[in-house]
Amino acid sequence: MKTATIPPIRVEPEFRNELEGVLTPGETLSEFIENAVRATVAMRKNQAEFLRRGIAAIEETRRTGAGIPAEAVVGKLEAKLATARQQQARRAR
Repeated sequence: MKTATIPPIRVEPEFRNELEGVLTPGETLSEFIENAVRATVAMRKNQAEFLRRGIAAIEETRRTGAGIPAEAVVGKLEAKLATARQQQARRAR
């Protein structure tokens, strides 16, 4: 398979110097940029999948009506927080 190039980008000389300053020993600027692009692509794919699963979960909850009301969840969390604060206050004495 033939390789392709990523379009070059123009940056201020100060930024290029800063970038070159964070390269690890033996690492080239091209390697750094390729790794950064790959990491960003992976992150965006993960974000898209996360959103897809979240939207599917919301739709399933709406369809089945099996969700827990937000007020109930928040109430339980507030109770846990109050308990933790009481325990912390007892330990501080």
